[in-house]
Amino acid sequence: MDLTAFLEQLPFKGVLLTWGTKLAIALLIFVIGRRVAIWIAQVIQRALTRAEVEPTSALFLQKVAYVILLVVLVLAALQVIGIPMTSMIAVLGAAGLAIGLALKDSLSNIASGVMLVSLKPFRVGDVVTIAGETGKVEQVSIFQTRLRGGDNQTIVLPNSLITADAIINLTPDTMRRIELVVGIGYQDDIGAARTAALAVMHADPRVLADPAPDVLVYALADSSVNLGIRCHVRNDDHFAARCELTERIKQAFDAAGISIPFPQRDVHLFPRPAGDADAPAPQSGESGRMAGASGNPGLRPAADAE
Repeated sequence: MDLTAFLEQLPFKGVLLTWGTKLAIALLIFVIGRRVAIWIAQVIQRALTRAEVEPTSALFLQKVAYVILLVVLVLAALQVIGIPMTSMIAVLGAAGLAIGLALKDSLSNIASGVMLVSLKPFRVGDVVTIAGETGKVEQVSIFQTRLRGGDNQTIVLPNSLITADAIINLTPDTMRRIELVVGIGYQDDIGAARTAALAVMHADPRVLADPAPDVLVYALADSSVNLGIRCHVRNDDHFAARCELTERIKQAFDAAGISIPFPQRDVHLFPRPAGDADAPAPQSGESGRMAGASGNPGLRPAADAE
C-alpha cells in the first residue's frame, strides 16, 4: 500500500492535509525569512560603517535589528498556522511579565548594553580595567562584553556588572604615565637618588621628553623617604618600559650606594627570674625598621631578617 492510499483511508485526512500544508508553509517562511533577516542585518551594519558610526555601536545595532526581525518572523509564521494575533499578543504580554520577573538580570544586561553604546565609555580596541579585569575590548553585545586579556585569555563580563563598577579606560590618549614609588633610607642623599633616577629615564628612548620626567618626594614615611619617579611613554610601550625602568633604577641606586629599606624586626627575649614561676614573664619588646609597612611599594627585596 503506497502513502497516498494510506492517507486516503485516514478519517482525519482533511485535517492532516490542512495542518500539514500550513506547517510546511510556516516552516518555509521561517527558513527563508531567517536568511533575509541575516541579510538585512548585514546591510544595516555596512550602512552604519559607511556612515562612520563607531564600530561598537554598529555591531550592537546590527544584533538588535536581527533579534527584532526574528521576533516579527516568528509571529508571521504563527499567523500562517492559524493562531490569532490578538490571542498571541495577550499570551505574550502575560508571558512577558513572568519572563521579565524571572530574567530581570538578563534584562538589566540589555539596558546596560544600550547605556554602553550610547555613553561610549570605551570602544572596540581600547584597553580597559573593569571589575579588576584588564584587557582589550573585542566585542560589546546585547548581554555581555568580551575582553582579550594580556595572557591571551578571553574575559566575558555581563553588561550590568560593567555599568555598576568603575571603568578605567587606559587608552583615551596616545601616551600614558609611568609612576614608580621607591623608598630610600633617611641617611641617603635625595639629590643623588634624583640624579640617578633621572639619568635612567633620560637614557631610555621610549621616555617622552614632553612632559619631562621628574622625581618628587612623596612622603617622609616611618623608615624611608618615598620618592615618586614619573615619566610618560607611548601606550604600546607602557608595560615593557615600566618593568625595565624598575630594574634599571634598582641597579642605578645600588651603583650609587643608595639603600632601599625593607622590613626588619628585632625580637628581645627576657628570661624568667629563677624561683618565680608564678610571676608573669616580661613582655617582649619589638623594635626595628618597618620601611615596607610605611609604603615602599615600588622596589624592595622580599627579605625578613629576624
